[in-house]
Amino acid sequence: MLRLDNIIAGYGRTRILHGVTLEVPKGGLVALLGGNGTGKSTMLKSIVGIVTPQEGDVFFDGKSINGVPVEQRSALGLSLVPQGKEVFGGMSVEENLLMGAYHRRKDRAGVAQDLESIYQRFKRLRERRAVPAGMLSGGERQMLAIGRSLMSRPSMLLLDEPSAALAPKVVEEIAEAILSLRQLGLTLLLVEQNVGMALDIADHIYVIRSGRIAYERAVGEGVAMDELREFYLGGKEHV
Repeated sequence: MLRLDNIIAGYGRTRILHGVTLEVPKGGLVALLGGNGTGKSTMLKSIVGIVTPQEGDVFFDGKSINGVPVEQRSALGLSLVPQGKEVFGGMSVEENLLMGAYHRRKDRAGVAQDLESIYQRFKRLRERRAVPAGMLSGGERQMLAIGRSLMSRPSMLLLDEPSAALAPKVVEEIAEAILSLRQLGLTLLLVEQNVGMALDIADHIYVIRSGRIAYERAVGEGVAMDELREFYLGGKEHV
């Protein structure tokens, strides 16, 4: 579904990504782990078109999307779910959700159906549908960010640190919500710092460090937490 082939990218003369290659198969749930400043955000921006790679290719659904504008990538089915703090705080929960379907606003019946589906999936959003998004808890804002992306009817979601700054119980709820999205046939790339959450729900994991992939493995291949921490913290190099 998504493949990055030797992506080199950055800002001006500063390179952040140094030849990143990774793959997310259709229907898969892949996690990219890394600390602050490792290149995770630059990679996401390269996928959605906010940053133009200096070298390398981004393939989506078997076709190169190099040079395709941001809005067209969204129309192809790519949707970025930002951290929950990135909601329209002065707008209600429902208004935020409807913004996700803005490009299909003429399809009133379809939008209404999808809105109801979001409320069934995230019952707290239904309860707070008229509340300004800025008054939601961190977990509720993250649910809203996911719901807003789903309103665009994507085929793939890129989730940017959905567990950030959330209490452990709320992290469990978000993890369950992400797992449930696979029932919709979605392909998922989870960008995280939370190693435990990634191992609990992902099929395959990559670790990025200093703009390079330092480690990758299928979760079913017996990933050891101690070994993973060594790569994560910088004790080993890519194998």
